[in-house]
Amino acid sequence: MKRKDNLARATQDTTVWDLAVIGGGASGLGVALDALSRGLKVLLLEKADFAKGTSSRSTKLVHGGVRYLAQGEVGLVLEALKERGRLLKNAPHLTVNQPFIIPLYTFFDRLKYTVGLKIYDWMAGSLRLGKSRFISREETVKKMPQIRREGLKGGVVYHDGQFDDARLAVIIAKTCDEMGGCLLNYAKVNQLCKDESGLINGLEFRDLPGKKNIKISAKTVVNATGVFADKILQLDNPDAGKMIQPSQGVHLVVDQRFLGGKDALMIPSTSDGRVLFAVPWQGKLVLGTTDTIRKKPKMEPQPLSSEIDFILETAGNYLASAPTRADVLSVFAGLRPLAAPKEGSTKTKEISRSHKVIISDSKLITITGGKWTTFRKMGEDTVDAHFKIHGIPKIPSKSAEKKLHGYTISQENGHLRWYGSDAARIRALQQQNPDWAHPLLEPYPYTGAEVVWAVREEMAQKIEDFLSRRSRVLLLDAKAAMHMAPKVAALMAEELSKDEDWIRKELEDFYKLAKKYLIHQ
Repeated sequence: MKRKDNLARATQDTTVWDLAVIGGGASGLGVALDALSRGLKVLLLEKADFAKGTSSRSTKLVHGGVRYLAQGEVGLVLEALKERGRLLKNAPHLTVNQPFIIPLYTFFDRLKYTVGLKIYDWMAGSLRLGKSRFISREETVKKMPQIRREGLKGGVVYHDGQFDDARLAVIIAKTCDEMGGCLLNYAKVNQLCKDESGLINGLEFRDLPGKKNIKISAKTVVNATGVFADKILQLDNPDAGKMIQPSQGVHLVVDQRFLGGKDALMIPSTSDGRVLFAVPWQGKLVLGTTDTIRKKPKMEPQPLSSEIDFILETAGNYLASAPTRADVLSVFAGLRPLAAPKEGSTKTKEISRSHKVIISDSKLITITGGKWTTFRKMGEDTVDAHFKIHGIPKIPSKSAEKKLHGYTISQENGHLRWYGSDAARIRALQQQNPDWAHPLLEPYPYTGAEVVWAVREEMAQKIEDFLSRRSRVLLLDAKAAMHMAPKVAALMAEELSKDEDWIRKELEDFYKLAKKYLIHQ
């Protein structure tokens, strides 16, 4: 996946794209993948890096949504369970079957959650990841050594999927690239083009690294910009009303020792009526999340002090040794693009999480809502709308069966497993240059070869692209990411033919960003 080659393709005046997709997160990539599976010509433009926004800041779960079942969203759960099964089948190198335990402190809880999770199992059908079952107090403690034991009656084990969201985004981008799609990061759309009857027939974008504006022609333009969807809707129609209500979800990352074991903890009812997870992920423990209304969308949303306290306090009620602010290695926040509620309603947990496809008068297609688990189905529904607005026969979607780039059933041990079949090529780079084989910072396993690979094969343009999304160090341990930054900058500068000024500016920007991932005591 070479940015230079894709930029050259995007600047050919003669090409008329079937779909020009704005947004390189879960929904935009899902649209591109599905359209390409039907043989359409696709251009995807992302103003920052792939999955820079919400799509790299999830709870890292591929799940049906146990809590949506409690809210009566049966259709949403059925759809998500089906998509969960497909994703685990099509990308086994990026997903794992993760056991969860709900600790039980009353006999009524045992009845409620055992029955509820049996329904969840039944709904998953043949795509079920494992049977839910009641376990004794002793087994619960054995599986989660740090669980609060006072009043503990036992637990219910159930299964969901886990994944690396930003790496999945890059892998889908690479899959689309191999299917003939043209994808560009750091390409900001600044204008929608229309014909004399007011229908969209293309757009203009700015290639940010090259500082150049480029116009392209497209039969359909798709707005898949998540929390920024209103901005594109206003490019289309300056009088467009607000459609998106950003809701913030915060996650804290602490040492795995606070829970112990390999199973994840699911706290089924918090003081604000949500669920809270404590999930082992890449050697750390991710605690989250929150659901806080925010007025404006931001590329780098900031956690509120009250959200941090809420997570620590809720987790502390269930853990023998409660983590404190001083134990937090990194904190990250994402914004969910919920449908703007009707006047007077403020409860985000009551707004449906299902996705919506909206067609404007200009024939602009907007996809909003949804979640990572259903990204492929969101894409399919959006591409169906393309055929509908043009009144042309629908080509059947083939994305449900598409195995993603790097697909392999023989999994690697260690962090290279996330690269799938590409792991062998990263090892070859390490052998080619022994300097690239050393870890960037002990005890973390990431090496110089991965930085080189990220630039050459995964369109990494900035230090942040590697430290936040090609590897996940910024989210796992912000201080460690800051220590790695100079080595990463030097390697990237060499690969991108950049000078000392670029290194200095990049480090300055990255340190400023990384500080936002630290909790100030």
